[in-house]
Amino acid sequence: MPRALWLLIIGMAVNSTGSSFLWPLNTIYIHDHLGKSLSMAGVVLMLNSGASVIGNLIGGSFFDKYGGYKSILSGIGVSLFAIIGLSIWHGWPEYVIFLTIIGLGTGIIFPSMYAMAGSVWIEGGRKAFNAVYVAQNLGVAVGAALCGIVADYSMQLIFLANAVMYIIFFFIAVFGYRNITVSTVKQMKKQEEHIQVKNKRNLKSLLILCSGYLLCWVAYVQWTTTIASYTQEIHISLSQYSLLWTINGALIVLGQPVLNSVLKRWVTSLKVQMVTGIIIFIISFVVAGNSNAFLGFLMGMIILTIGEMFIWPAVPTVAFALSPKGREGFYQGIVNSTATGGRMLGPLLGGIIVDLYSMSTLFTVLIALFLVAIVTTLIYDRATVTGTVRGQI
Repeated sequence: MPRALWLLIIGMAVNSTGSSFLWPLNTIYIHDHLGKSLSMAGVVLMLNSGASVIGNLIGGSFFDKYGGYKSILSGIGVSLFAIIGLSIWHGWPEYVIFLTIIGLGTGIIFPSMYAMAGSVWIEGGRKAFNAVYVAQNLGVAVGAALCGIVADYSMQLIFLANAVMYIIFFFIAVFGYRNITVSTVKQMKKQEEHIQVKNKRNLKSLLILCSGYLLCWVAYVQWTTTIASYTQEIHISLSQYSLLWTINGALIVLGQPVLNSVLKRWVTSLKVQMVTGIIIFIISFVVAGNSNAFLGFLMGMIILTIGEMFIWPAVPTVAFALSPKGREGFYQGIVNSTATGGRMLGPLLGGIIVDLYSMSTLFTVLIALFLVAIVTTLIYDRATVTGTVRGQI
């Protein structure tokens, strides 16, 4: 892998580690320390996610206009301002304001990181996006594990640790990303008419694909919301539930050699890879939906993790392949905002279905959503122009 990609991988791991000091404890802090209801905590997290969606679109556009270096630094600057503010003022309503700004800043960062990864190693194809995905999950695993230890001493240290990680990320970006150059819209005046035609058709394809991607995220996020609550009702302990996510992170990092071997030997295209991942998702929800003990949910989580290893890195790869030269950031912004949108809508939809009907009804609905996602994945590339995408999709 190119040196530039290694710098992006390290930066993503540090960024994700810093973020993961905070997000596992948000609901607990809002409810237990600030004395607000769980419903209010949900509203606060929706504001954070909504700001992240806006940040994704802004970040993608910034990347295309000004390049990855400036767009990533602007996102880090916004996030760092809010994180330092949060470490000083973390009462109510300051917590809501700063957490919303953090969502905006982190949203700006992610599409630029993925777009730069594809740009610096085009010949690597899916490997570049897979490497960034693994780095992100490594950071999640490390940060989530450390935040519990740090929180045992003081919640104040959680905010300080988050700020320290972002300061480290800032210096990595300043000194490491300055010389990473990518094409921007300003540099792409030639063949502008061809780019516009290609952009319209490929954008349509991406939106079709992302409609299914959104449904997958709506279902996936149930593991952190309705399914999490359901496990408590059937007397699975919090420590056992937390273990499920530890296993999730470990499998993503340690299972890459096996996955790469499978992809190289058996998977002929990114479309096959994504459909395979969705089918594996369905199997995981069938297993979880018929479980009433920890072992069943453990098997469901293992299967779920295998599925996400197939599909989550593949969608940014397809977005990069579909994007006209100079529009990579905008396309990655759409992908990231779609995922964030799924994380916003999922808890609301799941909660309504469980409240009005039952968990079994929810599992049936989620499987139906996956079937729709399979259809959109199978047909998304019919709108593209033959031979105009970078790589096999």
